Amino acid sequence: MKITEYALPKQQNATKPLAAIMGHNHERVVYYYDEHTGLKAIVAIHNTVLGPALGGARMWNYDQEEDALEDVLRLSKGMTHKSALAGLDLGGGKAVIIGDVNKLKNEAFLRKYGKFIESLQGNYITAPDVNTTMYDMVHIAKETEYVVGLPASFKGSGDSSVSTAYGTYMGLKAVAQKIYGSDSLAGKKIGIQGIGKVGAILVDHLATEEASIYVTDIFQDRLTAIAKEYKVQVVPDPNAFYDLDMDIYAPCALGATINDQTIPRLKCKGIAGAANNQLADEHKHGRMLLEKGIVYAPDFLVNAGGVINVHTEFYGGYNAELAHQQVETIYATCLQILKQSDQENKPSQDVAIRLAEQRIQAIKQVRLG
Repeated sequence: MKITEYALPKQQNATKPLAAIMGHNHERVVYYYDEHTGLKAIVAIHNTVLGPALGGARMWNYDQEEDALEDVLRLSKGMTHKSALAGLDLGGGKAVIIGDVNKLKNEAFLRKYGKFIESLQGNYITAPDVNTTMYDMVHIAKETEYVVGLPASFKGSGDSSVSTAYGTYMGLKAVAQKIYGSDSLAGKKIGIQGIGKVGAILVDHLATEEASIYVTDIFQDRLTAIAKEYKVQVVPDPNAFYDLDMDIYAPCALGATINDQTIPRLKCKGIAGAANNQLADEHKHGRMLLEKGIVYAPDFLVNAGGVINVHTEFYGGYNAELAHQQVETIYATCLQILKQSDQENKPSQDVAIRLAEQRIQAIKQVRLG
Protein backbone atom coordinates (compact mmCIF):
# COMPACT_ATOMS: atom_id res chain seq x y z
CA MET A 1 0.00 0.00 0.00
CA LYS A 2 1.38 3.39 -0.98
CA ILE A 3 -0.14 6.84 -0.47
CA THR A 4 1.38 9.94 -2.06
CA GLU A 5 -0.05 13.34 -1.22
CA TYR A 6 0.80 16.56 -3.01
CA ALA A 7 1.00 19.41 -0.52
CA LEU A 8 0.69 21.99 -3.35
CA PRO A 9 3.59 24.37 -2.59
CA LYS A 10 3.86 27.52 -4.70
CA GLN A 11 7.28 26.52 -5.94
CA GLN A 12 8.97 27.85 -9.06
CA ASN A 13 10.21 24.52 -10.47
CA ALA A 14 7.15 22.35 -9.99
CA THR A 15 6.96 18.86 -11.44
CA LYS A 16 4.45 18.27 -14.23
CA PRO A 17 1.78 16.81 -11.86
CA LEU A 18 2.30 19.62 -9.37
CA ALA A 19 2.05 22.25 -12.09
CA ALA A 20 -1.27 20.75 -13.25
CA ILE A 21 -2.63 20.67 -9.71
CA MET A 22 -1.55 24.22 -8.93
CA GLY A 23 -3.17 25.44 -12.14
CA HIS A 24 -6.60 24.34 -10.88
CA ASN A 25 -6.16 25.70 -7.29
CA HIS A 26 -6.92 22.46 -5.49
CA GLU A 27 -6.69 22.08 -1.74
CA ARG A 28 -5.47 18.50 -1.75
CA VAL A 29 -4.62 15.71 -4.20
CA VAL A 30 -3.86 12.19 -2.99
CA TYR A 31 -2.51 9.23 -4.97
CA TYR A 32 -3.10 5.70 -3.67
CA TYR A 33 -1.70 2.34 -4.76
CA ASP A 34 -2.26 -1.13 -3.32
CA GLU A 35 -0.16 -3.90 -4.83
CA HIS A 36 -2.29 -6.78 -3.49
CA THR A 37 -5.57 -5.71 -5.12
CA GLY A 38 -4.11 -3.67 -7.98
CA LEU A 39 -6.00 -0.60 -6.82
CA LYS A 40 -4.58 2.63 -8.22
CA ALA A 41 -6.62 5.75 -7.45
CA ILE A 42 -6.40 9.52 -7.28
CA VAL A 43 -8.64 11.69 -5.10
CA ALA A 44 -8.74 15.41 -5.84
CA ILE A 45 -10.29 17.80 -3.33
CA HIS A 46 -10.84 21.15 -4.96
CA ASN A 47 -12.69 23.28 -2.41
CA THR A 48 -14.31 22.63 0.99
CA VAL A 49 -15.58 26.10 1.92
CA LEU A 50 -19.24 25.07 1.69
CA GLY A 51 -18.77 21.60 3.19
CA PRO A 52 -16.92 18.31 2.67
CA ALA A 53 -15.93 17.53 -0.89
CA LEU A 54 -18.38 15.13 -2.49
CA GLY A 55 -18.07 13.51 -5.90
CA GLY A 56 -18.28 10.17 -7.65
CA ALA A 57 -15.60 7.53 -8.11
CA ARG A 58 -14.98 7.09 -11.83
CA MET A 59 -13.24 3.88 -12.95
CA TRP A 60 -11.59 4.09 -16.34
CA ASN A 61 -8.70 2.41 -18.14
CA TYR A 62 -6.73 5.58 -18.88
CA ASP A 63 -3.94 5.38 -21.46
CA GLN A 64 -1.65 7.50 -19.29
CA GLU A 65 -1.59 8.53 -15.65
CA GLU A 66 -1.42 12.17 -16.74
CA ASP A 67 -4.83 11.72 -18.42
CA ALA A 68 -6.29 10.39 -15.17
CA LEU A 69 -4.86 13.34 -13.23
CA GLU A 70 -6.23 15.91 -15.68
CA ASP A 71 -9.63 14.19 -15.57
CA VAL A 72 -9.86 14.15 -11.78
CA LEU A 73 -8.71 17.77 -11.52
CA ARG A 74 -11.30 19.05 -13.99
CA LEU A 75 -14.09 16.88 -12.61
CA SER A 76 -13.48 17.88 -8.99
CA LYS A 77 -13.40 21.57 -9.90
CA GLY A 78 -16.69 21.06 -11.72
CA MET A 79 -18.16 19.49 -8.58
CA THR A 80 -17.28 22.63 -6.61
CA HIS A 81 -19.26 24.77 -9.04
CA LYS A 82 -22.04 22.20 -9.33
CA SER A 83 -22.76 22.01 -5.61
CA ALA A 84 -22.36 25.75 -5.11
CA LEU A 85 -24.76 26.66 -7.90
CA ALA A 86 -27.29 24.07 -6.68
CA GLY A 87 -27.25 25.70 -3.22
CA LEU A 88 -25.85 22.61 -1.50
CA ASP A 89 -23.67 22.56 1.61
CA LEU A 90 -20.97 20.57 -0.13
CA GLY A 91 -17.55 21.17 -1.59
CA GLY A 92 -16.06 19.73 -4.76
CA GLY A 93 -14.10 16.52 -5.03
CA LYS A 94 -13.70 13.50 -7.28
CA ALA A 95 -11.94 10.15 -7.43
CA VAL A 96 -10.60 8.30 -10.44
CA ILE A 97 -9.71 4.64 -10.25
CA ILE A 98 -7.26 3.61 -12.95
CA GLY A 99 -7.70 0.21 -14.58
CA ASP A 100 -9.88 -2.25 -16.46
CA VAL A 101 -13.19 -2.61 -14.62
CA ASN A 102 -13.67 -6.14 -15.98
CA LYS A 103 -10.32 -7.36 -14.68
CA LEU A 104 -9.90 -5.54 -11.38
CA LYS A 105 -13.21 -4.71 -9.73
CA ASN A 106 -14.24 -7.16 -7.02
CA GLU A 107 -15.17 -7.03 -3.33
CA ALA A 108 -11.59 -6.87 -2.01
CA PHE A 109 -10.69 -4.16 -4.53
CA LEU A 110 -13.69 -2.03 -3.54
CA ARG A 111 -13.16 -2.52 0.18
CA LYS A 112 -9.52 -1.48 -0.16
CA TYR A 113 -10.75 1.66 -1.92
CA GLY A 114 -13.09 2.15 1.04
CA LYS A 115 -10.14 2.00 3.44
CA PHE A 116 -8.39 4.65 1.35
CA ILE A 117 -11.44 6.92 1.57
CA GLU A 118 -11.65 6.34 5.34
CA SER A 119 -8.02 7.49 5.67
CA LEU A 120 -9.07 10.92 4.34
CA GLN A 121 -11.16 11.37 7.53
CA GLY A 122 -14.29 12.79 5.93
CA ASN A 123 -12.54 15.41 3.80
CA TYR A 124 -13.91 13.59 0.74
CA ILE A 125 -17.22 11.70 0.36
CA THR A 126 -17.34 9.11 -2.43
CA ALA A 127 -20.30 8.08 -4.58
CA PRO A 128 -21.14 6.14 -7.78
CA ASP A 129 -19.96 7.38 -11.18
CA VAL A 130 -18.82 5.89 -14.48
CA ASN A 131 -18.25 2.13 -14.01
CA THR A 132 -19.12 2.21 -10.30
CA THR A 133 -22.61 1.42 -9.05
CA MET A 134 -24.75 1.80 -5.96
CA TYR A 135 -24.06 -1.88 -5.25
CA ASP A 136 -20.31 -1.20 -5.31
CA MET A 137 -20.96 1.43 -2.65
CA VAL A 138 -22.27 -1.33 -0.36
CA HIS A 139 -18.82 -2.97 -0.33
CA ILE A 140 -17.09 0.39 0.09
CA ALA A 141 -19.38 1.21 3.03
CA LYS A 142 -18.04 -1.82 4.90
CA GLU A 143 -14.77 0.09 5.32
CA THR A 144 -15.87 3.73 5.52
CA GLU A 145 -18.80 5.86 6.56
CA TYR A 146 -17.86 8.49 3.99
CA VAL A 147 -19.90 7.08 1.11
CA VAL A 148 -23.31 7.89 -0.39
CA GLY A 149 -25.43 6.59 -3.24
CA LEU A 150 -26.26 3.25 -1.63
CA PRO A 151 -29.37 1.26 -2.62
CA ALA A 152 -32.66 2.16 -0.95
CA SER A 153 -32.59 -1.25 0.76
CA PHE A 154 -29.48 -0.01 2.61
CA LYS A 155 -31.23 3.26 3.54
CA GLY A 156 -29.50 5.06 0.69
CA SER A 157 -30.79 7.33 -2.06
CA GLY A 158 -30.73 4.64 -4.73
CA ASP A 159 -29.79 5.10 -8.37
CA SER A 160 -28.75 8.75 -8.83
CA SER A 161 -28.91 8.46 -12.62
CA VAL A 162 -32.69 8.91 -12.34
CA SER A 163 -32.22 12.36 -10.78
CA THR A 164 -29.36 13.23 -13.14
CA ALA A 165 -31.57 12.44 -16.14
CA TYR A 166 -34.48 14.44 -14.74
CA GLY A 167 -32.27 17.47 -14.13
CA THR A 168 -30.96 17.18 -17.68
CA TYR A 169 -34.55 17.05 -18.91
CA MET A 170 -35.24 20.27 -16.97
CA GLY A 171 -32.20 21.83 -18.67
CA LEU A 172 -33.44 20.80 -22.11
CA LYS A 173 -36.82 22.37 -21.41
CA ALA A 174 -35.19 25.60 -20.20
CA VAL A 175 -33.11 25.79 -23.39
CA ALA A 176 -36.24 25.21 -25.49
CA GLN A 177 -38.02 27.98 -23.56
CA LYS A 178 -35.12 30.35 -24.27
CA ILE A 179 -34.97 29.54 -27.98
CA TYR A 180 -38.63 29.04 -28.89
CA GLY A 181 -40.58 30.85 -26.17
CA SER A 182 -42.11 27.53 -25.09
CA ASP A 183 -40.58 24.69 -23.12
CA SER A 184 -42.53 22.01 -24.99
CA LEU A 185 -40.23 19.50 -26.67
CA ALA A 186 -42.97 17.98 -28.81
CA GLY A 187 -41.70 17.59 -32.36
CA LYS A 188 -38.28 19.02 -31.51
CA LYS A 189 -35.28 17.16 -32.91
CA ILE A 190 -33.16 16.17 -29.90
CA GLY A 191 -29.83 14.40 -30.41
CA ILE A 192 -28.63 12.30 -27.45
CA GLN A 193 -24.98 11.32 -27.58
CA GLY A 194 -24.42 8.45 -25.15
CA ILE A 195 -27.12 5.95 -24.20
CA GLY A 196 -25.88 4.81 -20.82
CA LYS A 197 -28.18 4.87 -17.79
CA VAL A 198 -28.76 8.62 -17.86
CA GLY A 199 -29.14 8.80 -21.64
CA ALA A 200 -31.65 5.94 -21.67
CA ILE A 201 -33.81 7.55 -18.98
CA LEU A 202 -33.62 10.85 -20.86
CA VAL A 203 -34.96 9.09 -23.96
CA ASP A 204 -37.97 8.02 -21.90
CA HIS A 205 -38.70 11.60 -20.80
CA LEU A 206 -38.43 12.86 -24.37
CA ALA A 207 -40.54 10.05 -25.77
CA THR A 208 -43.31 11.00 -23.33
CA GLU A 209 -43.24 14.52 -24.83
CA GLU A 210 -43.23 13.08 -28.37
CA ALA A 211 -39.93 14.65 -29.30
CA SER A 212 -38.09 13.47 -32.41
CA ILE A 213 -35.15 11.58 -30.89
CA TYR A 214 -31.78 10.81 -32.48
CA VAL A 215 -29.27 8.62 -30.61
CA THR A 216 -25.68 7.51 -30.93
CA ASP A 217 -23.20 5.58 -28.79
CA ILE A 218 -19.86 3.82 -29.20
CA PHE A 219 -21.55 0.65 -27.91
CA GLN A 220 -23.80 -0.77 -30.62
CA ASP A 221 -25.66 -3.07 -28.21
CA ARG A 222 -27.01 0.00 -26.37
CA LEU A 223 -28.33 1.42 -29.62
CA THR A 224 -29.98 -1.87 -30.53
CA ALA A 225 -31.64 -2.10 -27.11
CA ILE A 226 -32.98 1.47 -27.07
CA ALA A 227 -34.29 1.16 -30.64
CA LYS A 228 -36.32 -1.90 -29.64
CA GLU A 229 -38.00 -0.04 -26.80
CA TYR A 230 -38.49 3.45 -28.23
CA LYS A 231 -39.11 5.17 -31.54
CA VAL A 232 -35.67 6.66 -32.14
CA GLN A 233 -33.43 7.39 -35.11
CA VAL A 234 -30.12 5.56 -34.65
CA VAL A 235 -26.92 7.19 -35.88
CA PRO A 236 -24.36 4.33 -35.88
CA ASP A 237 -21.33 6.57 -36.47
CA PRO A 238 -20.80 8.84 -33.42
CA ASN A 239 -18.58 11.16 -35.45
CA ALA A 240 -21.37 11.84 -37.94
CA PHE A 241 -23.59 13.02 -35.07
CA TYR A 242 -22.10 16.52 -35.09
CA ASP A 243 -23.32 17.09 -38.65
CA LEU A 244 -26.98 16.34 -37.86
CA ASP A 245 -29.58 19.02 -38.43
CA MET A 246 -31.11 19.02 -34.91
CA ASP A 247 -32.74 21.51 -32.57
CA ILE A 248 -30.93 20.60 -29.34
CA TYR A 249 -27.78 18.54 -28.87
CA ALA A 250 -27.58 16.56 -25.61
CA PRO A 251 -24.04 15.27 -24.84
CA CYS A 252 -24.47 12.44 -22.33
CA ALA A 253 -21.20 10.51 -22.71
CA LEU A 254 -17.67 11.57 -21.76
CA GLY A 255 -16.48 15.17 -21.92
CA ALA A 256 -14.74 17.59 -24.30
CA THR A 257 -17.06 16.85 -27.25
CA ILE A 258 -17.53 20.59 -27.79
CA ASN A 259 -14.21 21.74 -29.19
CA ASP A 260 -12.39 23.43 -32.07
CA GLN A 261 -13.23 20.61 -34.46
CA THR A 262 -16.90 20.03 -33.57
CA ILE A 263 -18.24 23.56 -33.02
CA PRO A 264 -17.95 24.57 -36.71
CA ARG A 265 -19.91 21.41 -37.63
CA LEU A 266 -22.79 21.87 -35.18
CA LYS A 267 -26.14 22.83 -36.72
CA CYS A 268 -28.14 22.82 -33.48
CA LYS A 269 -29.75 25.86 -31.86
CA GLY A 270 -29.06 24.75 -28.28
CA ILE A 271 -27.05 22.36 -26.12
CA ALA A 272 -28.04 20.72 -22.82
CA GLY A 273 -26.65 17.38 -21.72
CA ALA A 274 -25.56 15.25 -18.79
CA ALA A 275 -21.88 14.82 -19.66
CA ASN A 276 -19.25 16.50 -17.47
CA ASN A 277 -16.71 18.96 -18.89
CA GLN A 278 -18.46 19.22 -22.25
CA LEU A 279 -16.38 22.22 -23.29
CA ALA A 280 -12.79 21.19 -24.06
CA ASP A 281 -11.78 24.72 -23.03
CA GLU A 282 -14.54 26.15 -20.85
CA HIS A 283 -13.82 29.79 -21.64
CA LYS A 284 -12.73 29.63 -25.28
CA HIS A 285 -15.43 27.24 -26.43
CA GLY A 286 -18.13 28.92 -24.37
CA ARG A 287 -17.30 32.11 -26.25
CA MET A 288 -17.35 30.28 -29.60
CA LEU A 289 -20.84 28.94 -28.91
CA LEU A 290 -22.05 32.42 -27.94
CA GLU A 291 -20.65 33.91 -31.15
CA LYS A 292 -22.30 31.17 -33.20
CA GLY A 293 -25.65 31.85 -31.55
CA ILE A 294 -25.95 28.44 -29.88
CA VAL A 295 -27.72 28.54 -26.50
CA TYR A 296 -25.60 26.52 -24.06
CA ALA A 297 -26.85 25.24 -20.70
CA PRO A 298 -23.73 24.82 -18.49
CA ASP A 299 -23.10 21.15 -17.87
CA PHE A 300 -22.42 21.44 -14.14
CA LEU A 301 -25.80 23.12 -13.72
CA VAL A 302 -27.82 20.73 -15.87
CA ASN A 303 -26.32 17.48 -14.54
CA ALA A 304 -26.55 18.42 -10.84
CA GLY A 305 -29.50 16.11 -10.19
CA GLY A 306 -27.27 13.28 -9.00
CA VAL A 307 -25.42 15.28 -6.35
CA ILE A 308 -28.68 16.94 -5.26
CA ASN A 309 -30.11 13.46 -4.75
CA VAL A 310 -27.25 12.17 -2.58
CA HIS A 311 -26.95 15.46 -0.67
CA THR A 312 -30.01 14.66 1.42
CA GLU A 313 -28.68 11.14 2.04
CA PHE A 314 -25.35 12.44 3.34
CA TYR A 315 -26.95 14.86 5.79
CA GLY A 316 -29.26 12.17 7.14
CA GLY A 317 -32.74 10.92 6.38
CA TYR A 318 -33.02 10.68 2.60
CA ASN A 319 -36.15 12.40 1.37
CA ALA A 320 -37.06 11.51 -2.24
CA GLU A 321 -39.77 14.17 -2.53
CA LEU A 322 -37.46 16.94 -1.31
CA ALA A 323 -34.69 15.79 -3.65
CA HIS A 324 -37.09 15.80 -6.61
CA GLN A 325 -38.26 19.33 -5.79
CA GLN A 326 -34.67 20.53 -5.58
CA VAL A 327 -33.82 18.95 -8.94
CA GLU A 328 -36.76 20.79 -10.53
CA THR A 329 -35.16 24.13 -9.57
CA ILE A 330 -32.52 23.47 -12.26
CA TYR A 331 -35.09 24.76 -14.76
CA ALA A 332 -35.43 28.21 -13.15
CA THR A 333 -31.70 28.54 -12.45
CA CYS A 334 -30.91 27.65 -16.04
CA LEU A 335 -33.32 30.28 -17.38
CA GLN A 336 -31.81 32.89 -15.03
CA ILE A 337 -28.27 32.16 -16.27
CA LEU A 338 -29.28 32.14 -19.93
CA LYS A 339 -31.02 35.50 -19.43
CA GLN A 340 -27.94 37.00 -17.75
CA SER A 341 -25.76 35.60 -20.52
CA ASP A 342 -27.90 37.50 -23.04
CA GLN A 343 -27.94 40.73 -21.05
CA GLU A 344 -24.19 40.76 -20.48
CA ASN A 345 -23.21 39.21 -23.83
CA LYS A 346 -21.07 36.73 -21.92
CA PRO A 347 -20.89 32.94 -22.29
CA SER A 348 -23.38 31.16 -20.05
CA GLN A 349 -20.55 29.01 -18.69
CA ASP A 350 -18.72 32.10 -17.43
CA VAL A 351 -21.91 33.50 -15.88
CA ALA A 352 -22.62 30.22 -14.08
CA ILE A 353 -19.05 29.94 -12.75
CA ARG A 354 -19.20 33.52 -11.49
CA LEU A 355 -22.46 32.89 -9.60
CA ALA A 356 -21.05 29.71 -8.06
CA GLU A 357 -17.85 31.42 -6.96
CA GLN A 358 -19.77 34.40 -5.56
CA ARG A 359 -21.67 32.04 -3.25
CA ILE A 360 -18.45 30.35 -2.15
CA GLN A 361 -16.77 33.68 -1.37
CA ALA A 362 -19.84 34.98 0.48
CA ILE A 363 -19.96 31.91 2.75
CA LYS A 364 -16.19 32.07 3.23
CA GLN A 365 -16.55 35.62 4.54
CA VAL A 366 -19.35 34.53 6.89
CA ARG A 367 -17.13 31.83 8.36
CA LEU A 368 -14.10 34.09 8.65
CA GLY A 369 -16.20 36.72 10.41
